Amino acid sequence: MGDVAKDLISGTVGGAAQLIVGHPFDTIKVKLQSQPAPLPGQPPKFSGAMDAVRKTIASEGTRGLYKGMGAPLATVAAFNAVLFTVRGQMEALLRSEPGAPLTVNQQVVAGAGAGVAVSFLACPTELIKCRLQAQSALADSASASAVVKYGGPMDVAKQVLRSEGGLRGLFKGLVPTLAREVPGNAAMFGVYEALKQYLAGGKDTSELGRSSLIVAGGLAGASFWVSVYPTDVVKSVIQVDDYKNPKFSGSVDAFRKILASEGVKGLYKGFGPAMARSVPANAACFLAYEVTRSSLG
Repeated sequence: MGDVAKDLISGTVGGAAQLIVGHPFDTIKVKLQSQPAPLPGQPPKFSGAMDAVRKTIASEGTRGLYKGMGAPLATVAAFNAVLFTVRGQMEALLRSEPGAPLTVNQQVVAGAGAGVAVSFLACPTELIKCRLQAQSALADSASASAVVKYGGPMDVAKQVLRSEGGLRGLFKGLVPTLAREVPGNAAMFGVYEALKQYLAGGKDTSELGRSSLIVAGGLAGASFWVSVYPTDVVKSVIQVDDYKNPKFSGSVDAFRKILASEGVKGLYKGFGPAMARSVPANAACFLAYEVTRSSLG
């Protein structure tokens, strides 16, 4: 089996593990990011992460925490296949000779290259996911009987294609997606390699145990969000913005308006759930990837 096929299979398994572990945290993150700023003297719909969890379960049941999972689940194979395969091919290009270990800086470059590639899959997938996750937070009424705008992932795609400019509508938010994925993946893969080498005591990391891979993967995932979180907030509000009556003219405008109305705190809405998600979800992803890759030889 070739390296591309091995990376494709291993990346798919890793992505599935990441999605199952992390999606409920992601739902809460998007709800907090996309809830409208309250009127003067009015409290926000969700006072924090735990309040969002309680209200989501009360109004939508446990299934509400997994809302929007259909879109990323349907594309998890393609997304992680591209991420890990492009990273693998970048590694091959950067190696001085076949089989030679890469430096941390080379892993940063490989991660950035993979980030460019996955952005074109992540953008439409995340637009669908964010629309589904955010619709209850954006509803005019806070009651459980709020009208549902979208019936599911395919319904979102159909409505966007029909009424928001066709295919271009599905790529709304591509610029902030690139601004998130490129530096985010550069940081994540760089930190992952640095931690593996530190834990292994050298460049040969082939003998690391599963606990070390879990630690390195979890902290690497956390580094992704630490490095790009405000960009993710901008991406989310752009993607759920109303097409006919938009609040924001673009990414820079969204950044300025969030900063003006909510301060720096507004750029970190949902940061707690994102960090709570990133550690276990990425630990699961990297461990599943490494174990699968190793078993394939």
